[in-house]
Amino acid sequence: MLLTGAQVLIEVLWEQGVDVVFGYPGGSVIPIYDELYKAQDRIYHCTTSHEQGASHAADGYARVSGRPGVVIATSGPGATNLVTGIANAYLDSVPMVAITGNVACAMIGRDSFQEVDITGVTMPITKHNYMVKDVKHLASTLRSAFKLAISGRPGPVLVDIPKDVQTNTVHYQREPAVQKTNSLNATQQEIDAAIKLVAQAERPFIYAGGGVISADASPELIELAERLDCPVGTSMMGRTALPDNHPRNLGMTGMHGGYAASKVLSMSDLIIAVGARFSDRATGDKQSYSVGHQVLHIDIDPAEIGKNIREDCSVVGDVKHVLRQMLNAGVQRRPGNWFEQVRKVADAPDSRLNMPEDELNPQTAISAVRARLQDDDVIATDVGQHQLWTAQYYAFERPRTLVTSGGLGAMGFGMGAAIGACFARGKKRTVLFTSDGSFHMNLAEMATAVSNELPLLVVLLNNQALGMVRQWQTLFYECRYSNTSLQRKTDFVALADAFGAHGFRAHDLDSLNAALDAALALSAPALIDVAIDCDTKVLPMIPPGGTINDIIMKG
Repeated sequence: MLLTGAQVLIEVLWEQGVDVVFGYPGGSVIPIYDELYKAQDRIYHCTTSHEQGASHAADGYARVSGRPGVVIATSGPGATNLVTGIANAYLDSVPMVAITGNVACAMIGRDSFQEVDITGVTMPITKHNYMVKDVKHLASTLRSAFKLAISGRPGPVLVDIPKDVQTNTVHYQREPAVQKTNSLNATQQEIDAAIKLVAQAERPFIYAGGGVISADASPELIELAERLDCPVGTSMMGRTALPDNHPRNLGMTGMHGGYAASKVLSMSDLIIAVGARFSDRATGDKQSYSVGHQVLHIDIDPAEIGKNIREDCSVVGDVKHVLRQMLNAGVQRRPGNWFEQVRKVADAPDSRLNMPEDELNPQTAISAVRARLQDDDVIATDVGQHQLWTAQYYAFERPRTLVTSGGLGAMGFGMGAAIGACFARGKKRTVLFTSDGSFHMNLAEMATAVSNELPLLVVLLNNQALGMVRQWQTLFYECRYSNTSLQRKTDFVALADAFGAHGFRAHDLDSLNAALDAALALSAPALIDVAIDCDTKVLPMIPPGGTINDIIMKG
């Protein structure tokens, strides 16, 4: 059938199983939005307050659903407003297809109104990007974008479509939805070498990253840990890889990980890294990180092998398939009392830092929220102290229930991401933990939550400061609080009400519990402004470039 380029786009989206897109209209995408209007019965368009919010929403949708998130923006500032969201998806390996409009082909390169070379801008932060100059190539390019986004190591792909390509016509023929391909399959030689290395280990430690979540490999990870009677620590991106109540889960490692996880890792003789990239926040001093250990690195991306930490053995392939191959081959370690040693560390009095249970603080606030939610409820965070408190104190039991910005650490991520996560769950209850600093960046997305009638609860931990930077200033810069004491006059409760949401205030545990009961009884967006002390710190903390011997437990 003969279709315009804009119609082809709609058909390919539908063909690929897309039923929700996020975006913001503009001059260079009017033909696309005209067709979206006609296709309202098939594809729902969520109009955000800002294109960055749309890109974060597509990201959150993808993390929870496991399917590519789709975002649409016009040329020029619309396209550049997507950049932070695309970069965030790139660093956290999130499948996304970004579709941008552009000026007509004849106007490209002439500094036309709202013209930006968005393919050039995004080249370093996409798996690939395309500019389609001939409508005959549009359908195939879009299909390639979806396939590339989900194949191998997932990530964002951008397709730039000039306005005249959107209006030109072409014969279109529907095809089946693309399927991911994992061409980098592990070789038997790699599997055999990995099994041999594990068999020699007496004190193995599994370090699980976000790749476990992306590959839906949690069952295999748990089976491996049980088979080896082995402790597991996670990166922040791997935080939901296994239930918090699993006896082998020591929690998060790294700069703000638990003492037990970091200490046990330092005692191990083999680190089995699964879907993790050994970022600087995870390793601290890279020179000493792997001293005394051997390292087995399992990852789908060969570029990550040996990039940050020297490996003794590597397996390149889909994490789920690799673990299954190792399990089927009978992987095992040397017998011994390793886990008894682990328990002694985990049960030591100084292995866990707890805040007072009878007062309002980040731990009691997060615990109060958790007590009222189901195991499959999704938690989103912004970036800062609240993000790390959530990772430390919220009891996660299911994969894909934490949505957070890891590699980029993008403040302002939370509202858009929570909106996307909520759509991915069929508009089921979603909770965002944020702070006054992060929330200020993209608070206009509260209007998006209201207009879409989303049951989104925002728990705002308000310390009137940029808390994480202030913490560093306290510990490492002799309390010189340069521009981190915000002391803004924003009334977040009144602001929520102004947007059409429901605002509540909490200054102690009683008012918090009352606010939570009232907010969670609603089927509409709500915000709770929770007052916390500006000098409450995220602890434990291993200083940047430090080791477990430098850990700060109090301060």
